[in-house]
Amino acid sequence: MSTRTVLIVDGDQDNAVVLSHALAGPDREIEVVSSAQDALARMAESAPPDLVVTECVFGAGENGADVINAMRRASDHTRVLVISSAGTLDGAVEAFRAGAADYLGKPCDPHLLRAAVDRALAQPTGTGHPAAAAALDERLLGRAPATLHLRRHVQQAASASAPVLIVGESGSGKHRVARALHAEGPRASGPFLSINCAALSDTQAASALFGHVAGVNSGDSSDTPGAFVQAAGGTLLLDNVSELSLGMQDRLLRVLQDRTVRAAGADAPVPVDARVVATTGADIEGAIAAARFRQGLFFRLAVFLIRVPPLRDRRQDIPLLVEHFSRDASQRAGRVVTFSGGAIARLRQLDWPGNVRELENVIERLVVSARNPVVDARDVGVDAPAGTPAGAHPFVDMPTLDELERRYLVYALQRFAGNRTRTAAALGIDRRTLYRMSARLGVPITGADLQSAAHGN
Repeated sequence: MSTRTVLIVDGDQDNAVVLSHALAGPDREIEVVSSAQDALARMAESAPPDLVVTECVFGAGENGADVINAMRRASDHTRVLVISSAGTLDGAVEAFRAGAADYLGKPCDPHLLRAAVDRALAQPTGTGHPAAAAALDERLLGRAPATLHLRRHVQQAASASAPVLIVGESGSGKHRVARALHAEGPRASGPFLSINCAALSDTQAASALFGHVAGVNSGDSSDTPGAFVQAAGGTLLLDNVSELSLGMQDRLLRVLQDRTVRAAGADAPVPVDARVVATTGADIEGAIAAARFRQGLFFRLAVFLIRVPPLRDRRQDIPLLVEHFSRDASQRAGRVVTFSGGAIARLRQLDWPGNVRELENVIERLVVSARNPVVDARDVGVDAPAGTPAGAHPFVDMPTLDELERRYLVYALQRFAGNRTRTAAALGIDRRTLYRMSARLGVPITGADLQSAAHGN
């Protein structure tokens, strides 16, 4: 068993003793100094510690960011965990951007403190290691400048435990970025839970996120933990977070502020130990301006703000993506199908409103339907509107009004590659009305089922 060194920096001797007892363990050596200057002097004189636990001041007096930067410069092996009596959002943002592994406000729950220390000590050091970079390259394929910029942001955010807000168009790869943040960070061995906020009513969202005790809901004979509890030690992905109602946004904001959650019917709240990653395909700044999204929640979630570029801004990645998707599709199809240079050139010319997801679906379809082992440029075409032969009038067969409405909905969904926000806007309705319309007409929103609907299956 290797011994890990934890250096506590605290001018309050009594508090330092409390921290020392709380963090003690058979595999740890605890050291205490009274100031940041003493810590830096100790790091210069002997082997650097594995973890520094320090209280830093941000925004006034001692510059906490300078302290963290100095410690990180002294040893890239050392992680820094900040405990701050201020406990403000601005302080957390500044600490994480300076390179802190985690940030806790005072007074901090002993369980949360020990969990944060365990994560920091378990995290591999040297995020610039070639093996780590190669793994991230595999998860976020591409060499375009926009892709390299994205990977740098993901790598920076992955090493922390702060909330992340991922913004991007539908199909651009937001979920893949969330997975990369989890896999490359200190919580990789913990659970990864995903909640689709757009698919839940307020009651469903409250139960899914916060949980409830037995008897609160009819038919439940046992306690049901929410996702915040289930994701302890891991990552909780809030997909389409901008679709939550304002009331649910307020409840979520309180959980992020207090770092506790109370299940419906529970007597007391419990600490939250899940990293929150949220995604949205909406114009989040516009939603804030229109009072559809709480600005306070945005600031809480966007400690790290990652914007995923659309495929049209990273066209030089298309050859790599085509190779990757065609190889996977060939394995599933039980045949080897490749793409000619002409086919790839044609694919690079298209706009891809559905982004990487649309490209993947097109490659899958071309591999399955290929008559030859090599897909050529003439095999790559732009699909005609759903359910309508090229050049045909959309109601030449005199469809009923319901059928005509169904065809138009399928066409609109395909036109915007399943992007529900853009589809709803084009139809002049909101997204909830789009969901009701989809259910009424039996039209799936996205995926292979949409392709079947397009052909009347």
